[in-house]
Amino acid sequence: MRRLPGDTVARWIALTILIAMFTALAFNAVFVQLAGVWARPPLTETGLLEKIAVVVRVVEASAPAQRPHLAQAVGDAQFSVAWATAREGFNLPALRDPGFHSGDETFKQLLLGPPRLMEAYEPSDWPGDEGHYVLLVQLLDHSWLMFSATARTWGLTDGQRSVIVVLLVLISTALVTLVATRHLARPLQHFTQGARRFGADFRAPPIEPVGPHEIRQAILAFNSMQAQLQHFIQDRTQMLAAISHDLRAPLTRLRLRGEFIEDVDQQQKLFRDVDEMQAMINTALAFFRDDARLEQATQLDLAELLQTLIDDYRDQAIDISFRGPPRLVYFGRPLGLKRVMTNLVDNAVHYGRTPEIELLQRPGEVVIHVLDRGPGIPAEHREQVFMPFYRLEGSRNKSTGGVGLGLSTARAIVLEHGGTLTLADRQGGGLTAVVVLPV
Repeated sequence: MRRLPGDTVARWIALTILIAMFTALAFNAVFVQLAGVWARPPLTETGLLEKIAVVVRVVEASAPAQRPHLAQAVGDAQFSVAWATAREGFNLPALRDPGFHSGDETFKQLLLGPPRLMEAYEPSDWPGDEGHYVLLVQLLDHSWLMFSATARTWGLTDGQRSVIVVLLVLISTALVTLVATRHLARPLQHFTQGARRFGADFRAPPIEPVGPHEIRQAILAFNSMQAQLQHFIQDRTQMLAAISHDLRAPLTRLRLRGEFIEDVDQQQKLFRDVDEMQAMINTALAFFRDDARLEQATQLDLAELLQTLIDDYRDQAIDISFRGPPRLVYFGRPLGLKRVMTNLVDNAVHYGRTPEIELLQRPGEVVIHVLDRGPGIPAEHREQVFMPFYRLEGSRNKSTGGVGLGLSTARAIVLEHGGTLTLADRQGGGLTAVVVLPV
């Protein structure tokens, strides 16, 4: 028979429920003991029976004429004593069986002689909330002594006690659940951090499998997938290096052979084709290799990064307006984000007019708008232009440079930051590239 693992999420959930139930019962029992048994204990547990036995012996030994004053004198802060020749002299509630049977054995040990008739009244026997303890003892001459003691109480009604019990159950359940969920959440947080670390750096080490059985299995599966991806990336890098070497060699030979072409027009056409192929190869290799994706994330001033980019274009006599805060700290990859903005601004400069950059900070996100007054992009092509090597005809032609990888690269970097990159029409004409980055 296959042995089941002991540390599983299912068992932790079941154990949490059981511990929460037992904890709630324990809190309830403590409260009942303190607010119930302690506040209103049975008469046998009040500690008054010994004093009552002493008073009974003293009053029985005195003359009947002295008993009223003697009973009043022996009372103290804990209880009061009254004497009467008949039971009817006391205003007592009517009970079916007021006999004090639980105190018989105690009084037999404390009082000598024949047994005395006793009646007991608990605080709950009285109407309303003014109940108190009363013990009636019939003396040997058939007169009566009444001992009265105030009830100990915390001033809590039944409704208030029920509310307290419910609160104790909720508190105990919350405490146990908090401890259990922290035990389960810690390995999940460890797993999440490892996954994010791998997203930022594919060379990150595997995640240590910790936690319940199901979480450990998920971590092991993730580590296996991570190892396969690392192996795939290494194979792709080696393949791209081989392609780069193999393609550049024949292109170089073509250029050398073109030098022997006597027709200058045909020679220039050949050189243009060779240069274009060389540019396409270099750009494609840079896109697939994409060293910017291996960059470590760090704190950066996004506003300063954009200002630096604008200054670079100003050095080329290209004026780009900027709207936004003077400082905005963001956690990301500086080179990757600069590459995104460079690609978007290049498109706005080459294919449009009056390029602008707008930086906004919203709750939980940062938004960057790159705007131009160019011809724009038809709505049916706005998603296709993000595909590698996809190029529009017309204004976006080969004479402007590029092979159709700029937007693909930009969106890939933005997605790796957890954000989005979309294109939209600009009011009044032109195109707006919207970059949304989560904080």
